[in-house]
Amino acid sequence: MFEHATTAMRAAPDATREERAALGKEARRRTPRSSHAEYRPSPDRPDPLAILQEQSAARVPELVPIRYGRMTQSPFRFYRGAAAIMASDLAGTPRSGLTAQLCGDAHLLNFRLLASPERQLMFDINDFDETLPGPWEWDVKRLSASLVIAGRANGFADAERARIVSATVRSYRESMIRFASMGNLDVWYAKIDAGLMEAAATSRLHRRAQKRMARAMAKARTRDSLQAFDKLTEVVDGRPRIAPDPPLLVPIGDLLPDVERGVLESQLRGLIERYGRTLATDRRLLLADYRLTDVARKVVGVGSVGTRCWIFLLLGRDDQDPLFLQAKEADASVLAQHVGVSQYRNQGERVVSGQRLMQATSDIFLGWERVDGIDGKRRDFYVRQLRDWKGIATPERMRPEDMQAFGELCGVTLARAHARSGDRMAIAAYLGKGDPFDRALVVFAEAYADQNERDHQVLVDAVREGRLPAQELPEG
Repeated sequence: MFEHATTAMRAAPDATREERAALGKEARRRTPRSSHAEYRPSPDRPDPLAILQEQSAARVPELVPIRYGRMTQSPFRFYRGAAAIMASDLAGTPRSGLTAQLCGDAHLLNFRLLASPERQLMFDINDFDETLPGPWEWDVKRLSASLVIAGRANGFADAERARIVSATVRSYRESMIRFASMGNLDVWYAKIDAGLMEAAATSRLHRRAQKRMARAMAKARTRDSLQAFDKLTEVVDGRPRIAPDPPLLVPIGDLLPDVERGVLESQLRGLIERYGRTLATDRRLLLADYRLTDVARKVVGVGSVGTRCWIFLLLGRDDQDPLFLQAKEADASVLAQHVGVSQYRNQGERVVSGQRLMQATSDIFLGWERVDGIDGKRRDFYVRQLRDWKGIATPERMRPEDMQAFGELCGVTLARAHARSGDRMAIAAYLGKGDPFDRALVVFAEAYADQNERDHQVLVDAVREGRLPAQELPEG
């Protein structure tokens, strides 16, 4: 069931295509496409450090310095951890009044290679920690600003960055218009697989970039539980165990004294057993064929550092038949205070439902559960495979034409995700065949990249002056 954001415009369920298009044109009259160029920080704009510290207050204290350390490294890394800051800023920008299920953190590194259950390599959105219904343009704006920030890091000229953003937004707009002309099932079955990516690379990328993409696709196919098993485990007393790499990866046996460890192990074992009830029957049966062997706390990403994240080593037929699952803490979306709270009481279910709605196909082990911690606090989690053919872009190695092609791919993907949940006919009519929205987002993205640089410098200054702790460690 789709959640509705507050104050959203939406056609009646039995509305005709013409009525839906009229809704989009009325939205355009109320909020002109050119108005999306606007970004002016309000005089009462919240302190960005206060937003980060408010998030940190609910996180594992000893891991928070790692988050700050990673965010100080560059404006782009800061941006990856600053979804809450941007959500607050977007709340003050013009709204079309049309909604879709949002990723909530649609920067360029959250579009990547993934495996389908049929073992096909796909390109799709990956991160849904902040997913919630809201103004569709917020995702497009976050993606556009990320391209400018990455382009600046690469030394791209103003005109080059403008072409990248304009092409990305045009790809989104034209794709939405195409999806608006398609039937519901055709939209639902639409996907970007390896064949489409290879065809696009042949026609758009120079030979060196084509080779890099081919290597990335080949590498992604090796990133599975077996590869994680080789990398993350060691043999202890004849049995495979998760190898410690503190503080980024700490087996549960190294975290707590014996009594507390036993309680936590019991709670986490129960999490895995109960979460299986959120899976389809066939996948629940598959999960039951594995036995839990070891658990460790893992530090992941940039924005997520400090949230509770556990990895579970399960073994199947024998000790060489591994399955790695990851249980990641799910808190309220950073969008919630701006668009309304989720209809789901369990934040893990919110994440899973949003992911299933936006992705063309999702991990077969994707599910959720709630657990009481040893500190007495109840927390929600979502569970998925730790690695399943995941491949991530390397923007620092991209030329302007490479980033433009990648941005266009992201634009198509985001449009397809929004078309599944939003009123694609109304959104397409709002966007129209002209380019005012494309040009507006070029202006917005540059202005917001400036804001991001200012906020990054505020964090750097706070760390340098000792007002915030920071520990720089590589991202695994």
